[in-house]
Amino acid sequence: MLLIACPYCGIERPEIEFRYGGEAHIARPADPSALTDGEWANFLYFRSNPKGVVAERWRHAFGCGRFFNCLRDTVSDKILAVYKAGEARPDLAADEAGRGA
Repeated sequence: MLLIACPYCGIERPEIEFRYGGEAHIARPADPSALTDGEWANFLYFRSNPKGVVAERWRHAFGCGRFFNCLRDTVSDKILAVYKAGEARPDLAADEAGRGA
């Protein structure tokens, strides 16, 4: 079971308190009606799904109810960072370099 630290509540809770919201940082098209059916389908259904670190959107459903983002390694299933919605994605490489790792 994952333990997720809500960046708004400031406490780490089990994943059953949270709901997965998909890939983070997906920009909605400015004018959806101008898209072709194929472009709209790509926006709705296709995601990058890489092996490794991904940015995900989560909601603290049984806590504050707010959405936030997290970086999770899909190989180890480890949460590497959490950050509030609207904040920039943390640069993990810079964090590692700053710690001398």
